[in-house]
Amino acid sequence: MTIMNLMIGFPTMLLCLIVQVAVSFWAVRYYVRQSSDVPVPHRFVAGIRPLLIIMLVMMFGNFVQIAVWGTLFVWLGEFDELYEAIYHSAVNYASLGYGDIVMSKSWKLLGPLEAVNGVLMLGMSAAALMAILQQLIKAQRGSLARHEPAPRMRDVADDQ
Repeated sequence: MTIMNLMIGFPTMLLCLIVQVAVSFWAVRYYVRQSSDVPVPHRFVAGIRPLLIIMLVMMFGNFVQIAVWGTLFVWLGEFDELYEAIYHSAVNYASLGYGDIVMSKSWKLLGPLEAVNGVLMLGMSAAALMAILQQLIKAQRGSLARHEPAPRMRDVADDQ
């Protein structure tokens, strides 16, 4: 039964990776497009809005992956209700491991596979958000450096 779990689990993990990569690439491209159109003095405040949108899209992408696993659990006959399957999937995906709902022995290995998948995909979401935040910080630093007034000659002479 382990082989069957792996034969079903690995393609599901691959599907989740495809969803995550698509969402991450979209997010980075969206941020680049949005941040390049903003006037320099307003870049920081205007950079927050796309960052919030990206965070929501990333969360939605992770929820889609949770729903994929939940749908798989219903298809395998582990759950009768999609809501309960998605709840169980979310617990696995987030690596919470409540244990209030346990899958049958024949499909139990899918839980840890989903947990590993969730850790990796949530890590990718965090990495993409961090990369975007770093770009926002770099843009803000560059903006401040370009707009700082040059020291006056009298101030420089007073320092010596």
